[in-house]
Amino acid sequence: MTLSDNELWPAIKNNRESFNDLFRCYYPVLFQYGNKFCMDRGILEDCIQELFIEIWQRGPDVQVRSVKAYLLKALKYKIHKHYRDTEKIKTNEITDDLCFVISHENFLIDQQEDRQRTEKLLNAVHQLSNREREIIYLKLYQKLSYEEIVEVMHINYQAARNLFYQAIKSLRKSIRPL
Repeated sequence: MTLSDNELWPAIKNNRESFNDLFRCYYPVLFQYGNKFCMDRGILEDCIQELFIEIWQRGPDVQVRSVKAYLLKALKYKIHKHYRDTEKIKTNEITDDLCFVISHENFLIDQQEDRQRTEKLLNAVHQLSNREREIIYLKLYQKLSYEEIVEVMHINYQAARNLFYQAIKSLRKSIRPL
């Protein structure tokens, strides 16, 4: 029997197999998301492992509405903390706008049927702010609801909707000649 996220979260406290299921289910999602902030695979894997170690040690004491949103937000915090602690980025440079990159393969359309269109789209995406790129990724690629995005990006509901609308509007304006 497969448990839903809301059933799995409290079950991990006393059940190692449920914890393993949680890890197996979310590791790929966390790795893919974390890779947008941290290109160093070793650091990223360490941050994900630290996150799960803390969850195992503390147990699921935190009440969460969305397990996925909670884990994404926690990983983002871990990556920020790692860079702050190792001083790879000066403390005053660590903001919610930590460089967020959407990789080229996210936009390959029908196995690169039209390379010129893809390049134009990528140029348009790179013109977006870090926050706009992040919300596009969370909404379109991770399929998070606005409520989950609010939790991950630490912004209010209306700001999330406005930011997504603005990002889509900017992309449409940039690629209109296509």
